[in-house]
Order: sequence, then C-alpha cells, then structure tokens
Amino acid sequence: MSMNRPVATALAAALCLLTAACGSSSDDRAGDTTTEAAASKTGYPVTLDNCGRKETFKKAPSRVVVMNGASVAEVSTLLALGLGDRIVANQQGYGMSEVPGRAAAIKKLPTGDVKVNEAYDIPREAMLGLRPDLVLSVTTYGFDEKNGFATRDQLGQVGANSYVSPQGCDDDPSKMTLADSYRLLRDMGKVFNVRDRAEKLIAASGKNIAAVSAKVKGEKKPKVMVLFSNMSMGGNDFSSVLAHGIVNDILAKAGASNAFSNTTKATFADLSKEKVAATDVDAVVVISYNDPDPAAYARKLLKEFPQWPAARNNTYVTLSDSMYLGPSNDLAVERIAKMLHPDAL
Repeated sequence: MSMNRPVATALAAALCLLTAACGSSSDDRAGDTTTEAAASKTGYPVTLDNCGRKETFKKAPSRVVVMNGASVAEVSTLLALGLGDRIVANQQGYGMSEVPGRAAAIKKLPTGDVKVNEAYDIPREAMLGLRPDLVLSVTTYGFDEKNGFATRDQLGQVGANSYVSPQGCDDDPSKMTLADSYRLLRDMGKVFNVRDRAEKLIAASGKNIAAVSAKVKGEKKPKVMVLFSNMSMGGNDFSSVLAHGIVNDILAKAGASNAFSNTTKATFADLSKEKVAATDVDAVVVISYNDPDPAAYARKLLKEFPQWPAARNNTYVTLSDSMYLGPSNDLAVERIAKMLHPDAL
C-alpha cells in the first residue's frame, strides 16, 4: 500500500499504533501526569494535565469525535471500556483486529458524514459542525492549525475538551511502552468515570503478559523483523520496518528482540534491500493496516530472503491493532511468544 505524503507523514507521526503519558517518557514524569480536582460523589470534576494543558471535565462526554491519525488506539480503548455509544464521529479503522468482533464494531460506528481532508481526517469547519464535547487525537498533529484542523483553543471556545494520546505531545512514539497503553485506559476511565472498568482491563492484561513472560524466561531470544504489509513510507525498499517503540516492549515480553533496533533511533527504519538481506532474521511479524491478506505479503517476504532462518522455518505471524497503543497488547505478546517458543507455551 503506497501512501501519499500527507498520509505517510500523519502515519509516521501518529502510529503510536503503535499508536501512555504524552511527553518524552512513559513514566509519571512524562508531560501528561494526571491530577483530579476534588471530585464530588458523581466523580466530577476531573482534571487531566495533557501535554501541559489542563483539561477539566465537569461530566462524562457524550459527543466524542475520534480523529484518524492512522491509529485505532483511541476508538479501541473506548470500545473496550463500553463507551461506543458516546462516539458521534470516528475516523479510525485498521480493517482487522485480534479481538473478535472489534473490527466490525468499529466499522459500524458513525463517521459524522464529514468530507475528510487529504490526510483522511476531519478539517476544522467540519469538526466544529459536529458539536463535539471531546475530541481525541493520537498526536498534536490533529490539533495543528497549519494542517487545517481545529486547535485545542478553538475547540475549548465551543465547549469541547480535547485529548492527545500518550507519547503524542512530542510526536515521538519511539519511546512508547506497554505502560502507555495502560495510561490511555486510565485516563479514559477517569474522563468517563469508569475507573473500575479500566483497572480491570489493565489488571487482566498485565496478568496475561506476566504469565507468558514467565514461561519464556531463560529461552533464547530470536531476532524478529516487524513491518507493515505492502506499505511504503520512505525512499528505500523497506521503509515501514519498526525499529523502536511499543513493539520492542511487546517483543521483549514475548521473549524476543528487534532485529533492526540498532539501525536507527527513530521509530521506523528506512532500509535498503541489501541491509535487510544481510541481517539474520529468525521470525517476521507482519502488521496489517487495511491490508486484507497480510499473510500473502509475509510469504512473499520469506521467499525473497530464503537465507533467513525465518524463511527456512517458515516462522511468521500476522497481527494488527494489538501491536500498537491500545487495550490489547497482551494478545500480541501471547501470539508472538507462541510462534517463537511453542514448547514453552
């Protein structure tokens, strides 16, 4: 899937897919620490410090707009928390999901019937016409006036809160970890006063991941290539290879390492075919972004590089939304671990 420049730019900036705290780190220092005003019995008001901006919620939002940003983290988080009925316009979708029924549920959500811009997102006038009371964006890109979007100040003037997802403040998902997915869940739990639901999801995910990690502890860590299927984002043959970000935390929990983490400090590596061919790859994780047959791409890739251990052993797995920021990272950890360490699991 070749992408035009605006879409590729938005994807590279927004895939925190890989889409917690907005800022430069994933812990409580990250510029998105959360505080709560003295809450009444109803749970409100709630104040979030989001990218250095205080957003106060006096009640649970009922007209939520979810911007595209090449993410499904935000819409998946809302659905996991049982808040799909609050969404009046959603622009997110991967076409696939590791969670049964989620892709179909996302497809059924209203889009607001807006005419999107060249980045497949909601321009300013259309956004204001939706009369939102909360707008979610994966990065600050979605609130940049230069990109034709409504700014956070403009939204505030019409009574709408806004929220930039974890690691979106500085548009640097290379530092993202699993903790960021939990931060997004916690923040939305507080905003909508469903804290218990959020904590149950976080606890279940953490328990699943800990169980898998315990089983693969001490096993040899295969070198894994993680990339998008049929996607070009740069000048080289392999420009959608992930080198850093939440995928590396997922790989580590599954008993693996990233084969290309030493090629760049950025989230994505833009690699030549020669560089890819010269690297030992023990397994491949192909991520589908609206690609109906990522397995075909994986098989084609293994055929192209028969010298890889991954090719000799036919070791690959296809995933989608569980590989990025969102509520289902434990599914990616489990599936990758089963691929690499079947005897341990």
